[in-house]
Amino acid sequence: MKTYGLRDIIGPVMVGPSSSHTAGALRIASIARKLFGATPRTARFTLYGSFAATGSGHGTDKALVAGIIGLNADDPNVSRSFELADKADTTIDIVWDTATSVDHPNTVDVHCEDLEGRSLDMRGVSIGGGAAVIRRINGIDVDITGEHTSVVVHQHDAPGVLAHISSVLANCGINIATANLHRTEKRGDAFTVLETDDDVDGTVRDYLMLHPSILDARVIPAMSATDGAPIPIPDDADETFARWNYTSGSELLALCEREGATIAQVFRAREEALCAKQGMAADVDAYLDRVLEVMDKAATGPIAQPERSIGGLIGGEAAKVTASLAKEDEKYRLMDPLTAKAAIYALATLETNAKMGIIVATPTAGSSGVLPGVLLAMRDTRGYTHEELREGILTAAAVGYVIARNASVSGAEGGCQAEVGSAAAMAAAAAVAMAHGTPTQALDAASNVIQSLLGLVCDPVGGLVELPCQKRDATAAPMALVCAQIALSGVNNLVPFDENVAVMDKVGRDLPSDLRETARGGIAIAPSACSFCAGC
Repeated sequence: MKTYGLRDIIGPVMVGPSSSHTAGALRIASIARKLFGATPRTARFTLYGSFAATGSGHGTDKALVAGIIGLNADDPNVSRSFELADKADTTIDIVWDTATSVDHPNTVDVHCEDLEGRSLDMRGVSIGGGAAVIRRINGIDVDITGEHTSVVVHQHDAPGVLAHISSVLANCGINIATANLHRTEKRGDAFTVLETDDDVDGTVRDYLMLHPSILDARVIPAMSATDGAPIPIPDDADETFARWNYTSGSELLALCEREGATIAQVFRAREEALCAKQGMAADVDAYLDRVLEVMDKAATGPIAQPERSIGGLIGGEAAKVTASLAKEDEKYRLMDPLTAKAAIYALATLETNAKMGIIVATPTAGSSGVLPGVLLAMRDTRGYTHEELREGILTAAAVGYVIARNASVSGAEGGCQAEVGSAAAMAAAAAVAMAHGTPTQALDAASNVIQSLLGLVCDPVGGLVELPCQKRDATAAPMALVCAQIALSGVNNLVPFDENVAVMDKVGRDLPSDLRETARGGIAIAPSACSFCAGC
């Protein structure tokens, strides 16, 4: 089970339009590049499942190319990746395989070659929120989660190799968290995959390569690594993390009561303990400040300077709603300033996302407008401070973590209820916390949202994160405020938060695949939508 941290739920900071199809795909290609050791001369990407069905509209092909040539998820040049690959003299081949059945809907095979004939074959899976797992390398099944820094050693299966690997890491002061040997047959080709508690520098590879049976060795940094500097791991790191860790809503409430803390305080302490356990400075406030800065730009830019999206379905909606609310005739103003701002900021954020601008996945790119809509509207219309916005984000992260751990935040796995539904639940809990509600009321607000959006399908027209995604974000933000107010009023919930999450998970799994981000059902197959897509 992956140990989610702050940056897994509130993040990544990325170029749109999809955390799973863009940021996750880029991450897979980045790992392939690290395993290959350089930018390849040729790269072929074979996409399956939802990747194949909707990847073109999500910019999955651009993201894969960006990763293979070394761009980061928040690099604005991701949209120009094919052009940059051409300049780097890298030949790209994209194969859209919608027929082959795969275990996970977001699956891609990567094949790399150089001029000397050296090659790499790798299968990766995007699991939502920008995270990825590597399932296969050169025909050998592996399981690289990316939670820790990984050392991947390609070797002949010979006596003494594992002893050499472990001694090299021990002599370099690196603690091994997990170690697994994957091989084709006895004395055949093999990969040893080690996850470490510490950073691994380039000298480790040099020492590993001294053994004659080791063919190659590569280091893959942790996917959820913080932006902070490395620090010594405290002796009591495990005990401290155990004190602040929780795996469910009920455990979170019990922890708040035991420690006399708010949800935000608990999650901050958990994040600091998690980072310390990983040997990295948490830098929580610095990251939250960056998040708020990106949110602000994404939510306000399109209001003043609207642009059409890459797919052409949206652009200018936030400006139009803003103009309608400025009219003197009150019959045009159906929303109060708070809910109006929340909806407008959500609309604008999705416009930024759809033109491959920089946004914060919260918890995904397709739902990235909901939490900023609520937070920034509360700031601008109610005077909430920067510190209170930080508290809101941490509360949202605490709730999103439970959903991600026990259900899903991926539309390809659980429908739009897993994306916009989770985002609105997070935003409702944040609003309650900022309004000085209790931890129980915050989870009640999240439960209200889950019940209200239960079964919401993921049906992007043409596979684009534009329609109906933008309007769903814009309506979910005010809904989060309504659900928060209900909870603050003392209206109790018959069904507790954890049961709501479990129900959402089951409903998501019960949804037909056509209603889970494949663009083969729902609004995506309405006649007008198919006409726009030229017969999709």
